[in-house]
Amino acid sequence: MRARRVKGKNVALWQNRSAGRICRGMKDNADPIGLPFMKMHGAGNDFVVIDRRGRGAMMTAGLARALGDRNRGVGFDQLAEITDSTDADFGLVFWNNDGSQAGACGNATRCVADHVMREKGLDQISLTTARGILQARRLADGKVWVNMGLPQLEWDEVPLAQAADTLHLPLAGDPVAVGMGNPHCVRFVTDAEAVDLSAVGAGHENDPLFPQRTNVEFAALIGPDHLRMRVWERGAGITLACGSGACATAVAAHLRGLTGRQVRLQADGGMLEVDWREDGVWLTGPVERVFDGILSPAYIAAHR
Repeated sequence: MRARRVKGKNVALWQNRSAGRICRGMKDNADPIGLPFMKMHGAGNDFVVIDRRGRGAMMTAGLARALGDRNRGVGFDQLAEITDSTDADFGLVFWNNDGSQAGACGNATRCVADHVMREKGLDQISLTTARGILQARRLADGKVWVNMGLPQLEWDEVPLAQAADTLHLPLAGDPVAVGMGNPHCVRFVTDAEAVDLSAVGAGHENDPLFPQRTNVEFAALIGPDHLRMRVWERGAGITLACGSGACATAVAAHLRGLTGRQVRLQADGGMLEVDWREDGVWLTGPVERVFDGILSPAYIAAHR
């Protein structure tokens, strides 16, 4: 392997000429070099993945904020920390780049499920998140599907600050509220490209109707069971895709009579597919492992 520095910062990125050596490093409980991590993305929705199985969770809000900085850290939309689980094959804890925690993250779940299934030589695994125990499967075509659970459609499940019709919220644009382990506000528009995400998305995210803030999706019907979706994520801002957001959008579109239960969603970063079945909302899409790296001990100590 050959090392290089990024803009002179204390984040050491390592060219992975031996994937096996790095993978073993990610499981090494006493690595004197630093903390190994993976960078992955699903349809452009990008993640730092830290494997803490056998060692205990270590992430803090301060370290998550530092790592999420795209100039002084690694940069990500969300960070996924892999943990041990007594109820499933492994657990996942999600962090936004502002240091807040996320209850669910569909694309990160798919990415990590793909990694662990490859590692274990399995085509099916279970994992636990704040959402509960989820199931992931690899089909014959290679796609990894994750069951994100049943949608939460009651106002107090989303949650909202007060009783309201979740199918027609009393907000500009007549949006739909859907919970997928995290809150979503879905607005259907004529032209998703014309939406000012920064202005409108931030306004909805911080509306008092959402006591935990909310993710915001803007979707336009562009064909039968085919939506164009753009995303403003709670705690992250504009992202190229959002897995739980795709699930929420597909559910909202079906409830509004715009689509069936099987929907393709074109996000800024790629195509996601959602299938709302009796046992939950299933999600699939592209997965890519970009690089492996090691965080220097000095960087970790400075930001924990």
